[in-house]
Amino acid sequence: MGVQTTVVFTDLHGSTAVFEALGNARATETVTQITTWIGKQCVSHGGTVVKTLGDGVLAMFSEEQSAVAAVVEIQRVHFKRLLRTPGDLRMPIRIGVASGEVEIVAGDCYGDAVNVASRLCDLSGPNQIWANAAALAKVDEAKGVTFRILGPINIRGRAEPCTVYQIEWREEESTDFLTMQGDLDPTYASGEVDALGREIELSYLGYTKCFKSFDLPVHIGRVRNVEFVVNDPRVSRTHARIEWRNGSLVLVDVSSYGSWVRFGASPGSDILLRREECVLHGRGELALGASFADATVPTVTFSVT
Repeated sequence: MGVQTTVVFTDLHGSTAVFEALGNARATETVTQITTWIGKQCVSHGGTVVKTLGDGVLAMFSEEQSAVAAVVEIQRVHFKRLLRTPGDLRMPIRIGVASGEVEIVAGDCYGDAVNVASRLCDLSGPNQIWANAAALAKVDEAKGVTFRILGPINIRGRAEPCTVYQIEWREEESTDFLTMQGDLDPTYASGEVDALGREIELSYLGYTKCFKSFDLPVHIGRVRNVEFVVNDPRVSRTHARIEWRNGSLVLVDVSSYGSWVRFGASPGSDILLRREECVLHGRGELALGASFADATVPTVTFSVT
């Protein structure tokens, strides 16, 4: 018999670089201190720690509101610590949250909510919290907290897309726009500024091209008729597609050999897409047709603004 619960997955981004900088013993001690603290934060908000996974924590909550309060508090406190930490030793937290039915077996939990929370953690960026719609359905936005929809995202192992939100937790920032009646700014009409609020810059071997939201979808591949050409035999004729979907830029792999996505400049958090998709945000790199481990792989850098 399954139980209805809210699952929280956390992951320390950039831990590989910290192990290289500090060595195994000191890095392990540092990571353990942080994951232990995350676990205590979950328990103090009414959660149960199921297990730790190296630099990650898996926890369950009986109440969605408590889970959201816990992850917001974790991000806020940890972010203040990061400001006092040297740049090469920083390990920001990524968090995925999902509500659903799980099975409890020998103290461990299994089920769709576990899979979704884990995947959302993988797809989110440093200092971010991504949650499925079910996790927020009964939750009120607290002071300084807003829920921004990212749209439907395909989750590996699920037949149906999952509607995903980003939980904005920084009290001094707001990503929402105040909507007022008035004339359209002439800069929007001229095309100088994207009225939808997003654009992406792609670069490969010195060639750079910028696409606004209303230019999408655009295709990346090795043939001349795609919008962004990467001429390499490992790149498929049409390798990937970038779509505008519900306010987000989504990379869709349609290639023979796959695409790898790396957010930021730190290795260790690469995402492999094989006929799958993920939301692009911030800065990062795309490896086309082979992983980043191959020094000769054709690599496209991207920047979303």
